[in-house]
Amino acid sequence: MKKLVILGAGTAGTMMLNKLSNVLEKDEWQITIVDQYETHYYQPGFLFIPFNIYNKKDVIKPKRDFFPTGTEVIISEIDKIEPGKNRVLLKNNKVLSYDYLIIATGSKVKPEETEGMKGELWYKNIFDFYTIEGALALQSFFKHWEGGKLVLNITEMPIKCPVAPLEFVFLADWFFTEQGIRDKVDIHFVTPLPGAFTKPRAASILGDFLDKKNINLTTEFNIAKVDNDNKKIVSWDEREIPFDVLVTIPTNMGDEAIERSGMGDELNFIPTDKHTLMAKGYDNIFVIGDATDLPSSKAGSVAHFEADILFENFLDVIEGRDPKAKFDGHANCFIESGFGKGILIDFNYDTEPLPGKFPLPGVGPFSLLEETKMNHYGKVMFRWMYWNSLIKGQELPIESNMSMAGKRL
Repeated sequence: MKKLVILGAGTAGTMMLNKLSNVLEKDEWQITIVDQYETHYYQPGFLFIPFNIYNKKDVIKPKRDFFPTGTEVIISEIDKIEPGKNRVLLKNNKVLSYDYLIIATGSKVKPEETEGMKGELWYKNIFDFYTIEGALALQSFFKHWEGGKLVLNITEMPIKCPVAPLEFVFLADWFFTEQGIRDKVDIHFVTPLPGAFTKPRAASILGDFLDKKNINLTTEFNIAKVDNDNKKIVSWDEREIPFDVLVTIPTNMGDEAIERSGMGDELNFIPTDKHTLMAKGYDNIFVIGDATDLPSSKAGSVAHFEADILFENFLDVIEGRDPKAKFDGHANCFIESGFGKGILIDFNYDTEPLPGKFPLPGVGPFSLLEETKMNHYGKVMFRWMYWNSLIKGQELPIESNMSMAGKRL
């Protein structure tokens, strides 16, 4: 019997488990999925918790709700992978041998990588919202905050969901307007990038939205430390920005097991062929989602599109063929802009976000690079689609690779 081991039961790992369980013969394949946690988090929902749009119950479900019958499930932390021996060592002392391995170990925030970030003000005046704990702590803080300097700072790239920091300040503008204290809140968006976003065309448009909402923008700010005593962030070139509350997107890194395995780069992301999704240097290991080092966004839509490509290539490889499907870096992101409206961008490795209609040319119903109520509804509907279709590996009516249909050059 052949053995497939999937490391990580987040979005990407669970999608691959469901897709492959439907086609691999159960009397020929043993599929094992490993994760250290029993709870599945809808991570895009963390963004909404500080503003009382979602609560904890809206973003969590048991992981086992999404595992097909017949799957061997192991709840354990991973010690390390030994690819030369085709085996995985777990912290519970279990050893898993495999014929094929899919690594979907994701990424996590590491505030301790920045001096002073996780200091005496952590979860008092300094918060993240990329964890459930940080989002809930910030929700509690905002309930009684009466205004001041709100600074959002991206520590370094890459990060999960690169549009989420922009969405945060847009929602903050809306939230404090509704609270009647917007004139008392100075919102400052601080990024190491040369613009508001990773793609220049979208960065220009999103930068205009920051201006319209009276949100200050500081670019090319590479944070060196957080000064807890004086409540300010300091860059390597000694620029200083004061804050009353700091919302930070800390350094994102891959799982520590990747470092222990000697398979990752300096951030513990795995060198991955950007088209085939095979781990570089290995013919029986695939990588998907945030665990890769691909020059694409670390976002749920990317994992979804990658899953379709990996599915095809996995079947090619186990049948002795070269992988033919090619991932083009496709990303598709709804951006909440506040006041019941949203923006939609669609792009890949080579093509910038363009205006137009999506997914149906000339019809939409969504508009690219435009702020509309329908785009907001798309963002809201996505949570239902995530729990009921996406995570279960079902097909969605969106092409895996980016289509130029409906776009205007």
